[in-house]
Amino acid sequence: MDFMRIDRSSARIAFLGLGKMGLPMASRLVAAGWTVAGFDPAPAAADAFAAAGGRAAPSAREAAERASVVVTMLPDGRAVRAVLAGAEGVAGHLAPGAIAIDMSSSAPVGTRELAHDLAGAGVTLLDAPVSGGVKRAVDGTLAIMVGGDKAAAAALRPLLECLGASIFETGPIGSGHAMKALNNYVSAAGLTAACEALRIGAAFGLDPGLMTDVLNVSTGRNNSTEVKLKPFVIPKTYASGFSMALMAKDLRTADDLARHEGVPAPLSRAVASLWQEALDELGTEADHTAIDAFLAALPARE
Repeated sequence: MDFMRIDRSSARIAFLGLGKMGLPMASRLVAAGWTVAGFDPAPAAADAFAAAGGRAAPSAREAAERASVVVTMLPDGRAVRAVLAGAEGVAGHLAPGAIAIDMSSSAPVGTRELAHDLAGAGVTLLDAPVSGGVKRAVDGTLAIMVGGDKAAAAALRPLLECLGASIFETGPIGSGHAMKALNNYVSAAGLTAACEALRIGAAFGLDPGLMTDVLNVSTGRNNSTEVKLKPFVIPKTYASGFSMALMAKDLRTADDLARHEGVPAPLSRAVASLWQEALDELGTEADHTAIDAFLAALPARE
């Protein structure tokens, strides 16, 4: 299919999901001159979007009416399927030849199936999950992993460039979601290892701040040692803005992908299991950096 390059002066964008990530992303598009109708069932989120200059629609269908692009930023793939292709879905209300772009962290196998179903309604699906957290959503420097039709991805490049500083075309549909899940697996494994290392070192008498400084100029450096230990873990604020529930979900996705592909992945399985235990113990409101609190509460080895 041939796609026209999306023009901010004429394109109508529907943005479905105005949560911690969706709100700053949608607001950036508005600030850059895009015409955006947003929907979120939470009144406070809709009000915040309206305050940023966007049009807060009373329903997903109204936001998507005649839109040439619909962006989803929702908790998981089931929610994305429901809003796009379910009984009350918006697929039949979009402009002809519309592109749907799922920027949520969805399961890649489900994304392939959804793309097939939407194609029957004349809608092209791209998966384009993001990494970088709320801070980078606000300043437009997210990493974006785009899977799906190359021509559709090229058409949406101007929109994506308003949201991210690093845009990677990862391959066929579902590949972006696969990459995001695997990225978060590596991130969670690194955070778990860093928290364990700090606890072991502190028990031996090492200073956690000094340990972090050493790690950050040594081979143990990772995203968690650089941006999570001193602000959130060492002072036990556990307030990074990304929930343990979402991280545990992404870890299950990565583990499910390994199973689906028949790839032995014992560490992935162990990390996913550990984080599910932490979620069950600490609850859905816990920040993902509270994995440190879960580790601290484990009984000591004999």
